Amino acid sequence: MSASFLAKFFGKKNKNYGYALSLDIGTEIVKALIFRIDEEEGKGIVEGVGRARQNLGDMAGGAVSDIAGVAETCEKAISIAESQAKVRPQQCIIGIAGELVKGTTTNVCYERVKPKIKIDIPELKNIVQKIQWKAFDKIRQQLAWETGQSEIDVRLINAAVVDVKIDGYRVTNPLEFQGKEVSISVFNAYAPMVHLGALQSIAAELGLDLLSIVAEPYAVARCMGIEDASEFSAIFIDVGGGTTDLAVVREGGIEGAKMFALGGRAFTKRIASELGLSFHEAERIKIKYSQNNVSLSIARKVEGILKNDCEVWLAGVELSLGEFSSSDLLPSKILICGGGSKLPGIKKVLEGKNWARNLPFAKKPDISFIYPRDVANIIDSTKQLSEPEDVTPMSLANLALDLAGDEGVISSILRRAVRMIQN
Repeated sequence: MSASFLAKFFGKKNKNYGYALSLDIGTEIVKALIFRIDEEEGKGIVEGVGRARQNLGDMAGGAVSDIAGVAETCEKAISIAESQAKVRPQQCIIGIAGELVKGTTTNVCYERVKPKIKIDIPELKNIVQKIQWKAFDKIRQQLAWETGQSEIDVRLINAAVVDVKIDGYRVTNPLEFQGKEVSISVFNAYAPMVHLGALQSIAAELGLDLLSIVAEPYAVARCMGIEDASEFSAIFIDVGGGTTDLAVVREGGIEGAKMFALGGRAFTKRIASELGLSFHEAERIKIKYSQNNVSLSIARKVEGILKNDCEVWLAGVELSLGEFSSSDLLPSKILICGGGSKLPGIKKVLEGKNWARNLPFAKKPDISFIYPRDVANIIDSTKQLSEPEDVTPMSLANLALDLAGDEGVISSILRRAVRMIQN
């Protein structure tokens, strides 16, 4: 990691130089991590952890519905982390989720007129820009169809090169190569401007310098440092309070991301309705049940109450994965995280035999949790991060390091193309 680039990225004149904040604004809980950048090792050291529970009406389906209320909750979480870390960073990376946040990989095969001429930067810029505009038009049409609004304002938030091939030969930097056919795949994540604007307003109210807004499934899919592992393929599922986020990774590159509005809050509401409890009482029972901290009779009762909801949730997973199955076999490794993933019924339905038969898995899926220890480049000095729900804010911190790292030629061109589309 370049020290000069890091200084520019995190502001060396800032008295808190070398520190940053990752903010996971969940439907149920806001999680704030304050981490220090170890320039020599290229690691992030978490020195402060803060959590604060959202008010019931402040979030809906993973999206902000009350800016002032969410900002107040974020301040509580940040203050807790600040009291532990003894520092309050100004630089911040924030995660975004919600049904209308979309992630897709676009592939363009470009046939060169003069294959014996070496590829130069102007030609590469032209190819990348064509890919990005094609992808942008496609996603706008998809969101217009889903929402019924023809002029929905969509913004590109993340982009990453998935694959580059010249005449079928994979390369990391196509410059100076000769060849007839150039194939480039780029993953892009988009979100409606109304959602982005809400997060920008929250950052402004908190006095934060917003480094980036990141699609959370994109961050989670990159959290294990597998982008250089060409043989790694997996499905990542992050079960949050209001949404479930999925990302499919094939051969080290993220193919796409989907989200649907069903998470832990829906299960809590079901328990509250069936047992005649308040939402907060039902949430306490759900958490104790997830921790195997209730009597056998209550555990059986809660399991029965949530059985149908878990099946509905699984149907959402099946429907989402169906959109990735047209071109190839689905990865048989499924990695789950998020607060909702601890509900026993979630892993149980994923381990069931019948649902996977409807999708092109080569073999029965293997289900396992992602834990904070699995997140690359982030070290928890507080010893407070140990559960699957802590993976998302750590993934955001990991991505902040990635954003601050040295760029390759094609990534630099892609970043400029992204800025052009964003503006």
